[in-house]
Amino acid sequence: MSIVGLIIGILIGALVSGFVIWIVGKLGLGLEVSGFGAAYIAAIVIAVVSGIINWLLGLLGITIGGGFLAAVVYLIVAAVVLMFSARIVPGLKVKGFGGALVGAIALAVVGWLVSLILGGLIPA
Repeated sequence: MSIVGLIIGILIGALVSGFVIWIVGKLGLGLEVSGFGAAYIAAIVIAVVSGIINWLLGLLGITIGGGFLAAVVYLIVAAVVLMFSARIVPGLKVKGFGGALVGAIALAVVGWLVSLILGGLIPA
């Protein structure tokens, strides 16, 4: 894959993630987003912060594996990342840790649904 293809993939992924964050913000499930621009910036910040956390955990040799425990750990990490992102992204508000957990669950579910829809529209 070329560097241009990688950059285009990242931008498209950020657009889809921004759209998901915008939808969840409209549903009032723990997140408030002022508009799509804020959702797009939040998607980029969340991706960068999550990437750094995963990289640091890998450096420390911490692997979670799979199953229910891994899902709970990933959910908690996602909620913390949302709370951190809300502090640095103008236009993104998280309603406490409970709101961050609900928002993380909603983002996961809506993201999964969007990937199912887009997966059916884009040929392999």
